[in-house]
Amino acid sequence: MKALELAGELSREIRGRVCALEPLAKHTTLRVGGPADIFAEPADCHEVRACLDFADRKGLPAYILGNGSNILVTDAGVRGVVVKMTSLRKLEIEGELVRAGAGVSLPQLVALTVKNSLAGLEYLAGIPASLGGAVAMNAGTPEKSLGDLVHAVWVLKGEEINVLRKGELDFGYRHSRVLQDKLVVLGAELRLGSGNRAELEQKVANRLARRRQTQPLEYPNAGSIFKNPPGDFAGRLIELIGAKGWRCGGAEVAVKHANFIVNRGGASAREILFLIERIREAVWKQSGILLELEIEVWGD
Repeated sequence: MKALELAGELSREIRGRVCALEPLAKHTTLRVGGPADIFAEPADCHEVRACLDFADRKGLPAYILGNGSNILVTDAGVRGVVVKMTSLRKLEIEGELVRAGAGVSLPQLVALTVKNSLAGLEYLAGIPASLGGAVAMNAGTPEKSLGDLVHAVWVLKGEEINVLRKGELDFGYRHSRVLQDKLVVLGAELRLGSGNRAELEQKVANRLARRRQTQPLEYPNAGSIFKNPPGDFAGRLIELIGAKGWRCGGAEVAVKHANFIVNRGGASAREILFLIERIREAVWKQSGILLELEIEVWGD
């Protein structure tokens, strides 16, 4: 009942959608996970701040949710306030500068910039993240990371909205100051280059085809489970232990790509976590390398 009361209270403070006990399996690409006690979709940046202020006043943890593409929510769900940034979708193009809200998806950004003959984001085609999460994690490929293109980021820290320039963001492999300091991305400005639309469209098509060939996109997944250790690839190390095809209930280590765990139907978070720990232990025993998670695990 407390969750219902708190959700009702927050709903009176913002215009956006608020509900109690929202199943987070509906909001993550793995399609697993229990409910969020309080789930909010604020209408704008000011309402994001209001949601976080509400959580702080009530002594509740707050979680920022984008597209849910690198998150594993436990079966028990999340105690606290989950703030989904869906409504922050403003998009502007001024020459070679692109300004976008945190809720804009990378596929949408790629499509728009290619349509406008702007080069740079085609390297990130197929990454299913929202811009906010992609900036925080410095999402990317071996050829290019999003941080290479970021010119400025609008962040919320406490009650203040600040602008951080590229030199202040400390981008690294799956790292940024945003992630380190637990800042909330509201939007970003990207500096791209000019390109030939037909050539850019072909590059995007090639990358998407390559992803379909090498990644298990036919099943719900969270992308790469582990970060690549220095000088090596997590997928290679996992393949060496013979983990492809390992199963636990509805969860499976993908045959197409060993660094993916897929939900083949009805998988639970517990089953996925079991495979994660089995992989880490086996890789450690064989190579002495302790794999670090790339995904985030939320909940009890």
